[in-house]
Amino acid sequence: MWRPTVVVATIALLLITPGARGADNKVAKGQYWVYVGTYTGPKSKGVYAYRFDASTGQLVSRGLVAESVNPSFLAVDPSRRFLYAVNEVADYQGRKSGGVSAFAINPHTGALTFLNEVASGGPGPCHVSLDKTGKYVLVANYDGGSVAAFPRLAHGRLGEASAFIQHTGHSVNPQRQQGPHAHCILTSPDNRFALAADLGLDQLLVYRFDPAHGTLAPHDPPFAKADPGAGPRHFAFHPSGRFAYLINEIGSSVTAFSYDEGKGALHKLQTISTLPKDFKGANDCAEIAVSGDGRFLYGSNRGHNSIAVFAIETLNGTLTPVEFVSTQGKTPRNFAIDPTGAYLFAANQDSDTIVVFHIDPNTGRLTPTGPVLDAPSPVCVTFVASGGQ
Repeated sequence: MWRPTVVVATIALLLITPGARGADNKVAKGQYWVYVGTYTGPKSKGVYAYRFDASTGQLVSRGLVAESVNPSFLAVDPSRRFLYAVNEVADYQGRKSGGVSAFAINPHTGALTFLNEVASGGPGPCHVSLDKTGKYVLVANYDGGSVAAFPRLAHGRLGEASAFIQHTGHSVNPQRQQGPHAHCILTSPDNRFALAADLGLDQLLVYRFDPAHGTLAPHDPPFAKADPGAGPRHFAFHPSGRFAYLINEIGSSVTAFSYDEGKGALHKLQTISTLPKDFKGANDCAEIAVSGDGRFLYGSNRGHNSIAVFAIETLNGTLTPVEFVSTQGKTPRNFAIDPTGAYLFAANQDSDTIVVFHIDPNTGRLTPTGPVLDAPSPVCVTFVASGGQ
């Protein structure tokens, strides 16, 4: 039986939250585990957790819930019973590869039980996701410039790769784009395609995905282009499935695409800066997310140390800046919107903090809730309903 160690924060009760309404127009709220992936070292030993009460805003530290090496990015299966983490290393048991670890989730205590670990297929895995059926885990290897898929076996364990694709080529930046750097892979809303953002190639690649066998095959057209030197990092689909948004790490911008679901084709609509016009310093973008109601888009700036907020035009999917909000820390590598749509959790990697913001459901604007969570080298935030949900 776990005992809460520190009551970290209490957030003001919200009367209205977006993206979580039922047929009776009541807001769905409950108890959640907030899992935080980290870079390990002197400060961190693996995956940490907090218990979050979305009805009151209370957060309680659960502490370390799984020891693991550099579990930098996390994903949870559709049943919410299993958590998967990349192990962002360059040497896995003597091979030029990282790892992917599988854990079982105890929804009552938040504890993670290690199941198994497999080689990711390339060094420096930085992103993990699951297909819509939850049968396959997809991984992007940044240093290796490759993507892979792994079947989920009985009781959440991982099998050997069912697909592996090595990217090739380069782009215009001689320091950052001398070779491929796969940074993100997600399946399309209908699960027919898998899209991979490659920072080194300035491409959002499209693969045909076979959910019966977990295979990947190049599509035609095989990719959509970002601007030269943009450095694509992560992307997000609009809830309607009609648009996709790509955040560009090097270029500090977001590219909006229309998406043809039937053809699996992307068409560029707009590229817009994530920075205020008067900012002159160095900056790299990181995370991107679309609100559950599809009205707002959020992107993180590392350097300006902010979340850029955009309004999404309903008919054509283009973006209009709303505001740029300080994350009150250094290097917001990742952020996540909670399941109720009312809060945004921003992970400041280099200041060892997570700052929680209230999302205004009408304007999309962010307001810090007050207290700051202590978290060692936080890299990724994800949510799981706790026992009884």
